[in-house]
Amino acid sequence: MIGARLIALGIGYVFGLFQTGYIYGKSKGIDIRNEGSGNAGTTNSLRVLGIKAGLITFLGDLFKAIFAVLLVLLLFRNKYPDAVKILELYAGFGAVLGHNFPFYLKFKGGKGIACTSGMILAVCPLAAPICLALFIGSIAITRYVSLGSILVVVSYLVQVIVFGQLGYLHIDAALLPEFYIVSACFTAMALWRHRSNIKRLLSGTENKFALKKK
Repeated sequence: MIGARLIALGIGYVFGLFQTGYIYGKSKGIDIRNEGSGNAGTTNSLRVLGIKAGLITFLGDLFKAIFAVLLVLLLFRNKYPDAVKILELYAGFGAVLGHNFPFYLKFKGGKGIACTSGMILAVCPLAAPICLALFIGSIAITRYVSLGSILVVVSYLVQVIVFGQLGYLHIDAALLPEFYIVSACFTAMALWRHRSNIKRLLSGTENKFALKKK
């Protein structure tokens, strides 16, 4: 099944290459990577181009992960019925890799939170309510989008382990350790991509969220 894992990862990467924020910015004559934080994701699109751009970027990045997972499900659900869930996870991880490191943009993409959210909705929807509540609640209280993003990926990993141990993931028990490890990779990558934000959060210099209409 190594080949199936690689195919799933590759499918996800191809979907992840659709850089919604970059494409939308180019349609407005702007390279989003040269503006604001230099990030091609939702938050920078929102800050630089406004609410509409932020929403379009978020939805585009969310659904490209969902579509990647669904395609892998369709391809492998009959061949690997007891293991398709792990393949879906690889597809989601590939989408985040493609989003964060698009080869045609010199590997300069986003931070993968919207993509990861799409993966959560498609692969482990049980984790979505708590992730969403933590994201919205933390931003409402602190106005730090980065903190909300960090809480999403950390809470996702914790929930995956809990749900897995309780038997709620509907995956072969032999594949659970791998499922946990790949899920941990989502969290580790997000934390690494947010390392500068974490430093600013700790020093109290992180930028706070503010709506910008355009």
